[in-house]
Amino acid sequence: MAKEIILYNLKAAVTDEEYAEYCKTKKGPFLNSLPSCKKFTLVKIVGSKKGVIPYKYVGIVDATSGEDWMKDASSPAFQDFLKEWMAKVEDFHILMGVEVFGD
Repeated sequence: MAKEIILYNLKAAVTDEEYAEYCKTKKGPFLNSLPSCKKFTLVKIVGSKKGVIPYKYVGIVDATSGEDWMKDASSPAFQDFLKEWMAKVEDFHILMGVEVFGD
């Protein structure tokens, strides 16, 4: 299964509570509505064995395929979502991968 993994931090003006509400009401439902998205998961990092947390949030999209995901990501609706999302986050890193092992 293809996966997009997004590592990021929130802008200083955005609280964790505001972002959680945004994800529940807008981001999550939007991503899960895309044809290529099998499941969207958001993880808030709360600890690190090394003591440093370079990214506070990790978003994981389970996609039908990388090609399908890229098609959805180039849609006008996704581009509108991206503009809204980018106003809330900073210092992000986007990775694409394929599942090697999992349930």
